[in-house]
Amino acid sequence: MRKLIVQQWVTLDNIAAEEDGGLSFVSGEPFSETTDKAFKASVMGLIDAVDTLILGANTYAQSTGWAYATEQGEYGEKLNNLTKFVASSKLADAPWGDFPAATVTRDPAATIRELKQQGGKDIWLWGSLSLMRSLLDAGLVDEISLLVCPVSRGKGTRVFEDRQDLKLIEATGFGNSVVLLRYEIKK
Repeated sequence: MRKLIVQQWVTLDNIAAEEDGGLSFVSGEPFSETTDKAFKASVMGLIDAVDTLILGANTYAQSTGWAYATEQGEYGEKLNNLTKFVASSKLADAPWGDFPAATVTRDPAATIRELKQQGGKDIWLWGSLSLMRSLLDAGLVDEISLLVCPVSRGKGTRVFEDRQDLKLIEATGFGNSVVLLRYEIKK
């Protein structure tokens, strides 16, 4: 069965969005010639392991520029060609530039359950904290991947609002000071 993998960029103090909703703390772009090769390989490994991308409406609105980001190379090409779903109660459609549009789902939990039963690679939830939390509550998240940036913010939105029991499956530090922590959700 396919897994639902959540990926979040976070600070050392577990902030996934700054007070203004921003992500200025995100570091470790995997797209330049000077990027840490092991970090880039890790990022490419995730995108190669999935074939479906799930986004909340806010993350979708912030991400549509990817459809026009020609400088992102192989990563951008793979991201743009993933099957995409946007969880929204308001959007009628979710275009993605010249690439296939995302499918809008009004019931993301039902959509994830259905996708997990189908053949294919794993499913990737990118950002989308509210959506992540609702899918955690529904018992649908299998893995959480935290890209921990070497900064703290003190205030902002934390990844978890309540208790979660996790099992560490990987901890990898990179030359750019980002640390990847992958956890399995204990069920």
